[in-house]
Amino acid sequence: MTERDSDDDPRDYDPIEPPVALAIAGSDSGGGAGIQADLKTMTVHGVFGTSAITATTAQNTRGVSDVAPVDVEHLERQCEAVLEDFDVAAVKTGMLATAGIVEAVTERAREYEGPVVVDPVMVAATGDRLLSESAEEAYEGLIAEATLVTPNADEAAVLTDRDVDDVESAADAARDLVAAGADAALVKGGHLGGDRIVDTLAIADEPDPIRIESPRVETDATHGSGCTLSSAVAARLARGETLRPAVEAATREMTGAVRHGYDVGEGPGAVNPTRLDR
Repeated sequence: MTERDSDDDPRDYDPIEPPVALAIAGSDSGGGAGIQADLKTMTVHGVFGTSAITATTAQNTRGVSDVAPVDVEHLERQCEAVLEDFDVAAVKTGMLATAGIVEAVTERAREYEGPVVVDPVMVAATGDRLLSESAEEAYEGLIAEATLVTPNADEAAVLTDRDVDDVESAADAARDLVAAGADAALVKGGHLGGDRIVDTLAIADEPDPIRIESPRVETDATHGSGCTLSSAVAARLARGETLRPAVEAATREMTGAVRHGYDVGEGPGAVNPTRLDR
């Protein structure tokens, strides 16, 4: 037998079978958030990422200049194409743009039997609004189908109609979201100030919310942080991890993603999904 005929022959086909996840979200032309961040994060976690694009955006590190939602029927065809061919082990949603898209995704989530992570993307890190008011109202149904919903403090305030300005009110908002039907809610504390970030996780049937503390990295280059976190949780759930450990691990990883962020463009940079503190 020649060396080429051995088990190490580089011509041999040697595929791997990773778990598959589906990201339903918008495209960020600047590359730091949205589908681009979702797929990078899933790849880093050993998960094959598929996608259904809800909207394209014209944006960069300085802001969003245009948002173009896709036709609802086209979004549904994208989801069908993925779900009929792949064994999708988890779904995550990001920017959904319009009420019609939120409602279509809600119906898809209702039919899907695996975990669904809902990142209710409403406002970009630059302050640009990414969701219509009617779409915000339509989120009630999607939250009820969520395994986990991951709003920041501002998004939690919109979703619960309460002020969220400290850790205590964040815990109240997380409880509200679970009461609205989510299996769990993670209210992210990056917008709350303080020397440390305190994220608050409420889980149905657990008496008290859980506080997850992380060091605060002094930077405004946090574009894509919400997409990266929710995709990391979805990827871990796709790999078979249970909810609380998946959330705690993904939250810890964000310190590295922010600390080693991308210094690109003329505005604040983006987080780096490939540099995660584990």
